[in-house]
Amino acid sequence: MPKKDAEKAVNAFIDTVKEAIAQKDKVQLIGFGTFEARVRKARNGKNPRTGETIKIKKATVPAFKAGKAFKDAVNK
Repeated sequence: MPKKDAEKAVNAFIDTVKEAIAQKDKVQLIGFGTFEARVRKARNGKNPRTGETIKIKKATVPAFKAGKAFKDAVNK
């Protein structure tokens, strides 16, 4: 596969994952892993510069969970 075609394919995949996650859908690649949106609860934190306690708002963040086959391949 030419490099230009590979780049188009990878970019199309990334765009698809971004759109799915933005709509709170999951993208699962069997044997590789799952991309999804997760909600982080609001919490208290510290400003590392001043040490002041600050409130961190709840946020939706992208997440990836590796599949078993992927984990096994990495740990060979």
